[in-house]
Amino acid sequence: MGPDSINALMVNTGMARKETIVQDVSKLMGNRPNIRNMGIVAHIDHGKTTLSDSLIALAGMISTELAGEQRALDYDQQEQARGITIKSANVSIPYAYEGQDYLINLIDTPGHVDFGGHVTRAMRAVDGVVLVIDAVEGIMPQTETVLRQALKEKVKPVLFINKIDRLINELKLDSKGMQDKFMKVIMGVNKLIKDYASEEFKEVWQIEVMKGNVVFGTAFHKWAVSGKQMKKSGMTFKDIYQACADENHKELEKKLPIGEVLMDVVIQHLPNPLTAQTYRIPVIWKGDLESESGKAMMTCDANGRACFMVTAIQVDPHAGEVAVGRLYAGTLHKSQELYLASQFKHEKLQQVAVYMGQDRIMIDEVPAGNIVALVGLKEAFSGETVSEGELIPFEEIKHHSVPVVTKSIEAKNPRDLVRLIDSLKKLAKEDPTLRVEIDQDTGEHLISGMGELHLEIIEFKIRNEKKVDIVTSPPIVVYNETLFEKGPILEGKSPNKHNKFKMMVEPMEEGVLNAMNDGTITSQKKGKELQKLLIEAGLPRDEARSVIAMHNSNLFLDMTKGVQYLKDIQESIVTAFQEAMVQGPLAKEKCVGVKVKLTDAAIHVDPAHRGPAQLFPAIKRPIYAGMLHANCVLMEPKQNLFVNAPAEYLSNITLKVQGRRGQVTNIEQEGEAVAVVAKVPVSEMFGFANEIRGATQGRAVWYYEYAGYEKLPRDLQSKIVQQIRKRKGDSEIVPTAKDFLD
Repeated sequence: MGPDSINALMVNTGMARKETIVQDVSKLMGNRPNIRNMGIVAHIDHGKTTLSDSLIALAGMISTELAGEQRALDYDQQEQARGITIKSANVSIPYAYEGQDYLINLIDTPGHVDFGGHVTRAMRAVDGVVLVIDAVEGIMPQTETVLRQALKEKVKPVLFINKIDRLINELKLDSKGMQDKFMKVIMGVNKLIKDYASEEFKEVWQIEVMKGNVVFGTAFHKWAVSGKQMKKSGMTFKDIYQACADENHKELEKKLPIGEVLMDVVIQHLPNPLTAQTYRIPVIWKGDLESESGKAMMTCDANGRACFMVTAIQVDPHAGEVAVGRLYAGTLHKSQELYLASQFKHEKLQQVAVYMGQDRIMIDEVPAGNIVALVGLKEAFSGETVSEGELIPFEEIKHHSVPVVTKSIEAKNPRDLVRLIDSLKKLAKEDPTLRVEIDQDTGEHLISGMGELHLEIIEFKIRNEKKVDIVTSPPIVVYNETLFEKGPILEGKSPNKHNKFKMMVEPMEEGVLNAMNDGTITSQKKGKELQKLLIEAGLPRDEARSVIAMHNSNLFLDMTKGVQYLKDIQESIVTAFQEAMVQGPLAKEKCVGVKVKLTDAAIHVDPAHRGPAQLFPAIKRPIYAGMLHANCVLMEPKQNLFVNAPAEYLSNITLKVQGRRGQVTNIEQEGEAVAVVAKVPVSEMFGFANEIRGATQGRAVWYYEYAGYEKLPRDLQSKIVQQIRKRKGDSEIVPTAKDFLD
């Protein structure tokens, strides 16, 4: 038998084993008290996927020997090549524990900040998470971000402190030093839980060794220990320290196998869907909880109407789009008619399946409380609400970061243009944090992502998976336009002079803008609920009652009294406002934090004289003139930068950071290592990787996270505006308010 035949046999044997496991999974899906929907979350390189291997090995899907090295859930070509997780991967694991059979629906999530959107969406599907923290690095930026995302969705955490052998081998800590390090991590996590958990869980979700909801170990060497397991095995911390110091990991693996230790904590401390949905549904669904669907979701009733939320889209070359998500009520089966809330249409379900890593295996039906994959919902997207009959949509999934880097992309061969457009549509469906648009002036296709790496992966997929040869531009930074002063009341006239609108612009209240950015106030909110939220956030009561449109983070208010025919043209006015907010007056960049007030209007009686061609300029021009009167400014995206390196390189690091307009906000030294924290503009970060490697002889480890937008320094504004306008094919002369007024 040749190598190819052996490989084929291994693949077929693996698939057969997975299908047997799926049969077990199907039987267990109805036993909701024994289901755990969980995610594994962490900062990049803290060991999530390595840990997942040991859990998958328990089900017999991979060998115990390969666990920790195979990284079975990093099956994507780029994930294997780069050694990082790029997208969430699902697997369902049947597990026997203390005489009962359990089903663990596991999602392994990415740790790199560019792929944080996958973590945000996964949190909607799970009820609990294992938070993995590297014992040496401790709580890192992305650790805080992913825990905050979990707590916002009322997802319960347990803690796994990984790579504890590094404390002995690298930091040379004694037994007490190790315990001090553990306590520092535990206290840090508990502080985050107190800061971000809802009031009812601030105390009960605290991490404590005596509670048993914290595990120490090393995923790579496949052993771990909790307080309960130390009692059970008869081993003391001193014994574990000594075995670890002697690198006797095989002995520890025999006595304290990581999979069993962790499963014990997951089953004992993470909630089942029956418990979790009672407190999670009121957070993620704002419909009537006393309605038939509300009661079915609150009780996780498999006999109720199906209520499903899509949390990820996987594009399969044969089956097309596969919608992965959480079923909160009802039962799903093949040929079922389902309603897509955002599309206002029904589609027929073709297949129900579960994911086993990269393999999707069909099952007959799935009851409430499970994570499942659906085939046949061609119009579904991530965040879509799918149900039997109409249902108020679930709350919008709010991503922590926004796209800040853009590239133009075109097919090398014009014949590939249709395939490129199709590829971009599919990739945007898979990844909602990727923004794809066409520049109407130049005809260019633009892709915007979270960072350089994010766009690199997209380019790789287009070239290698979609087989389209492409050419891309150097990366461009996405700026925003806003204002900090109030503009005067200005009059806009339609080209035929028959319609007049008096308008003014002013900055949004900070509390309202923050509430929009964190997802408290969204375009889904309507009527009294929206008014209440706006008032609570700081908008004056009379203005909150006058809001007729919200676009991105901008508001349009109708402050007029008794204007005739205004209702007839409201739709056109709102569309004009939206267009104005998409491209601001300075550099045609997106506007944020702008409040537009319509104070008076005179509208022609004849509808023929007040069509869109007349109304759009009459609305947009006074908005633009008002913004320029109010000293409209550019806002640039910034990143928090974290650099860890030997202390001897501190001066080199600070020089490189400051040379890129970075502000060093904190420097901490621990032993021979130094940690530098800085805030740096995204526009200055291109090429930073090579520069920091050279400055530290390759010994620096660095990370970054999105830090929001800040005002561009005044001395740079004119230069940057001219550069953007030139790139977009506009006149480099910046317009003034007079240019927009008759």
